[in-house]
Amino acid sequence: MKLLRHIVGFVVGITIFVILIPLAIVYLSEVIDTALSLSRFADSTARLFFAAPIFAVGVVYLLWSNLFLVVRGKGGPTEGFGVAISPRTERLVTTGPYRNTRNPMVFGAFSVYFALAIFIGTVGGLILLTVFFVLASFYLKRVEEPRLINDFGEEYKEYQRRVSMIVPLFVKNRKKISY
Repeated sequence: MKLLRHIVGFVVGITIFVILIPLAIVYLSEVIDTALSLSRFADSTARLFFAAPIFAVGVVYLLWSNLFLVVRGKGGPTEGFGVAISPRTERLVTTGPYRNTRNPMVFGAFSVYFALAIFIGTVGGLILLTVFFVLASFYLKRVEEPRLINDFGEEYKEYQRRVSMIVPLFVKNRKKISY
């Protein structure tokens, strides 16, 4: 049953985060660019040059964080608004990609989406992602973090004090960090 829930969780996650959101970014970027009369970034070679490494970093963080959550946390990432599709993590993961960011999957996804916006050359996409980032940060702060505090208590609070929320910060002996 647990394996089936992992499979369902990954299928749902891939459908939403790998297919639907990128399609929405492409579509809504066009809508925003048209509505605001914005033109695309000019050089497609330059766009690819900048987008490719950002995309690669995002994919690495997505795969790495999912692997650590399943192997070390004994659970899955697919939970939102109180609905758990994959098994809930049993242990707080603070190593690997979780060592420098509390949300490496979010960082990875935003890196991929940012690379997509650069690749398609749309200012509207960058505007859209900025709004989406703010909303995601609010969701993490108001929904995810209270759940994690409830699940892992003081261990999570200490982790929260030491590690940034989304953007990986490679700093030793950190005190309180927000982003």
